[in-house]
Amino acid sequence: MGRDWIRTLSRVLYIDLAKKSYWVENREDLFEEWLGGIGVAVKLYEEEVPRGADPLGPENAIIFSVGPLTTIYPMASKTIAAFKSPLNNYFAESHAGGRSASAIRFAGYGAIVIRNASERPVYLIIEPERVRFRDAGALWGVRSAETVGRILREVTGGAGVRSILRIGGAGERLVRYASVMVETFRHFGRMGLGAVFGSKKLKAVVIIAGKNFRIPKLKEYREIHREIYELTRGPGTKKYHDLGTAANIISLNVIGALPTRNFSSGRFEGAEEISGEKLAETMLARRVACVACPVACIHLAAIREEYEDEKFLYKTEFISYDYEPIYALGSNLGISDRFGLFKMLKAVEDWGLDAISTGVALAWATEALERGIISENETLLHLRWGDWKTYVEAIKNIVTQPNEFYQALALGVEEAAKKYGGEEFALAFNRVEPAGYVTGPLYFISLAVGSRHSHLDSGAYSMDQKLFSKGEKLPAPEEAVEKIAEEEAWRQVLNSLVICLFARAIYTPDNICNALNALDYDFTQDALRELGWKIYLEKQRIKREEGFRPTELRLPERIFQTPTPLGKISKEYIQRALETFEKIIGNST
Repeated sequence: MGRDWIRTLSRVLYIDLAKKSYWVENREDLFEEWLGGIGVAVKLYEEEVPRGADPLGPENAIIFSVGPLTTIYPMASKTIAAFKSPLNNYFAESHAGGRSASAIRFAGYGAIVIRNASERPVYLIIEPERVRFRDAGALWGVRSAETVGRILREVTGGAGVRSILRIGGAGERLVRYASVMVETFRHFGRMGLGAVFGSKKLKAVVIIAGKNFRIPKLKEYREIHREIYELTRGPGTKKYHDLGTAANIISLNVIGALPTRNFSSGRFEGAEEISGEKLAETMLARRVACVACPVACIHLAAIREEYEDEKFLYKTEFISYDYEPIYALGSNLGISDRFGLFKMLKAVEDWGLDAISTGVALAWATEALERGIISENETLLHLRWGDWKTYVEAIKNIVTQPNEFYQALALGVEEAAKKYGGEEFALAFNRVEPAGYVTGPLYFISLAVGSRHSHLDSGAYSMDQKLFSKGEKLPAPEEAVEKIAEEEAWRQVLNSLVICLFARAIYTPDNICNALNALDYDFTQDALRELGWKIYLEKQRIKREEGFRPTELRLPERIFQTPTPLGKISKEYIQRALETFEKIIGNST
């Protein structure tokens, strides 16, 4: 195996926030066996985070990791973050693009481990040979993550080769689904990394690149790079460039799989108004790309708004959009007003909240208010489907937490429903609010058993859609679990390299082996698949040690009530699948 190349990747930077100290260790042992990315992050998590650790205590660690293909090949542009989630109290991971992966790699590190907590607010400047600890007292209390980034761009060096990770007010107030903004338009969104930052009094991390390295087999590298690059410019990525994931709005609505008004329906009468096509026609201002990506899937809308205290004086803001935030803050809240939708997106960006969890929490609160389970004494606002102005105020309340109700809502929809009622329509799987698909049973099974409880664990929503489009019958629950686990295991390989999952159809076992060969690795396709299963089972083992049992999960009754393209979902079918998974994973781990 290419030990020289592994050596360029295997430097792990350890940072102790309490002692204001840092050091570097060569961890070839990890990078040789676990490749990089999520494989290495899982093992570092196992070393750093004791079982039973408080996610918001100093014993939790933040781990960032990249992989052997990072910035070397097209679309190898993501950074993995691993930590114990304050949202569900289990091992968690979140992925972000932008410049973070490139900055870490060219700063000379394969992974960064941040330990303990600072007594006072601090931000870090990470460079190739040093770490500087800076007082963040003046930044603490700045609610807007975007404003924090703008300030740090002015006071730190490294323009053009740096990445700035930071939190807004939600992270400071420990909202369990607070995000970390990366650059201006990317995020570590899911699972509450922003709250972990806040618990450590860590306002931001600035990473400045500065190192270079040589490709071992330059001729072979050029050949396979050209092959992969051409594929990234082909039909497999056209959707992501042209309309972005917002293209899903119309296609899912047509088949009745677009979550609407708290998943009570799969069709939204206002879908066309917030569709990718309509947004491209009326609001799209530009497309931008992550480092080392030729696709440019990041779509920015421009909204023009008059200043409140200046007549005929306008400001223009650029706001990124994707399918998931559009569903969560659009159709799931009954919002078809495009301007209003983008004001919602802007609000979650400013405060530093995960858009999916925020939208699902507000949808539950709206229905609970409608049903009389809660009153305006709790919400302080008259929440109504489609009323985006009131929802913007509610987003502020989630962060500022003016009463016990919003304190509960800041813990996640499941915790709020446990306290106030309405659990049957509180959409969460292992306390994680779901992405936007009412496609069928395989998707909901994947949310229950996936390592992250995410639509990106296995893409099972696509499996449902293929069954529908081909008119095929559902597989037996046992077969469904096998398909879901097999796909998730392979994604561990992609997430260890680390490759953007939008490129999952482009990077095949064959060309991955060729790409690694040019870097002096000698992986076979069988060895890659074996590694994927090994990482997958390791993640499941850690979660089991932390207490996770899929058969004990609360499943929201709503998923059995709302029709999907494959019909209504059977409780028995889901239960058999969970029992099968429990048996297989229990025996394997």
